[in-house]
Amino acid sequence: MSIAESNDIFALRAPLVPPSPPRAAEGMGPFGRMALMRRSVIGTWGQRAYEEDIVKGRFFGHASFILNAPDDIRHVLVDNYENYTRTAAGIRVLRPMLGEGLLLAEGRSWKHQRRTLAPAFTPRAVTTLVPHMMSAIEETLAELGHATGAVDLREVLQRMTLEIAGRTMFSYGMARHGRALRGFVIEYGQNLARPHVLDLLLPLGWPTPQDIARHFFRKRWTRFVAMLIAERRAAGKLDGAPPRDLFDLMVAARDPETGDAFSDAQLGDQVATMILAGHETTATALFWGLYLLALDPDTQARVAAEAKAADTGTLDIDRLKFTRAVIDETMRLYPPAFLIARAAAGPDRLGGENVVKNDVVLIAPWLLHRHEKLWEQPNAFLPERFLPGAPPPDRYAYLPFGVGARVCIGAHFALVEATLALAKLIGAFRVELMETSPVLPVGIVTTQPDHSPMFRIAQR
Repeated sequence: MSIAESNDIFALRAPLVPPSPPRAAEGMGPFGRMALMRRSVIGTWGQRAYEEDIVKGRFFGHASFILNAPDDIRHVLVDNYENYTRTAAGIRVLRPMLGEGLLLAEGRSWKHQRRTLAPAFTPRAVTTLVPHMMSAIEETLAELGHATGAVDLREVLQRMTLEIAGRTMFSYGMARHGRALRGFVIEYGQNLARPHVLDLLLPLGWPTPQDIARHFFRKRWTRFVAMLIAERRAAGKLDGAPPRDLFDLMVAARDPETGDAFSDAQLGDQVATMILAGHETTATALFWGLYLLALDPDTQARVAAEAKAADTGTLDIDRLKFTRAVIDETMRLYPPAFLIARAAAGPDRLGGENVVKNDVVLIAPWLLHRHEKLWEQPNAFLPERFLPGAPPPDRYAYLPFGVGARVCIGAHFALVEATLALAKLIGAFRVELMETSPVLPVGIVTTQPDHSPMFRIAQR
């Protein structure tokens, strides 16, 4: 929502302004910035990045451009997107976990994967997966109903979204494999996902010490995913029965132009991408949503009232307008994917600046969603700005799932899952923080909390 379009919806109450990390000093050198980056990319941005349309700098020999103007963002992600590819550092960090799946694929491979997967993520297809989501959510509610004392809700949410990922992907729970899968995620996030200076300096074809460790990690990870797929294949599919999960949909999928199906290697990379990207980002968004509601009891009470009114035996998502607005506002303040980094494949011009091959273009939802030219009270938690009837934000100023040809294919799935889960959790429990120390976001792959605070929950 632009400042010019703002109205009096923000005058209804004093808004919550959640804690945020300090902004970096201007004029920092590349090695100082690199040291901060290894702790949190979010901490490398100074005040200018929250005020200006374009911030030009240099980073290890290449020009860099932070874009905040919606027209420039549309140009890079929509109008001329084929000129902008993933950076070498981004590929290095993500490929060991995601392989050549949809998130990292380029060119013909990406187009083939996108066309083939699209039918599995239509709203109609997602509706068939809602019972899998609800069964995992209800089991989590039952578990929390027996909780006493301090509760680590972040860990609970990670297990719940992992269970949803397993059931929607394979129609079976993750009781046997969830611990191992979370172990892979934690191991990689703590040890291999943080970029090293050599990840930024060396060409992609030159392995860094981190790359060698990532290579051996990937071998173990792909064996694990292959085992999950083998178990699901062994369960089979009833002749003539409709698809019951994402695996059935992906196995049956064919590229509408070529008729090609996924190879076993491609299927493994898609499974890894959907499980990892799906469960980790949704758990992160739900954690921040619960954190904000714990800080804002009035808004929490409003979500609880709406959830109660919408739950008449089955939860009617169409009646969860305010809950969905809370999810949208949470992802504005804490976008799980906080940074889109691209390298220019050829010359271009952005915001009056010349771009040459290998220059780096950064579009940071973290910055964009808090930019002082684009939002009224950009640092305040105001779900009302996303309610029906409020002036909508510029399409290129709010990017929790990206935009353009490469917009997240699972956006609708994630929004349905997060909205239902938040409504059920807050409808069942009153959530309070047990500590007063601020929880600060850390930008490493996703927008993670710097620690997991303890919560107190009480049944409503």
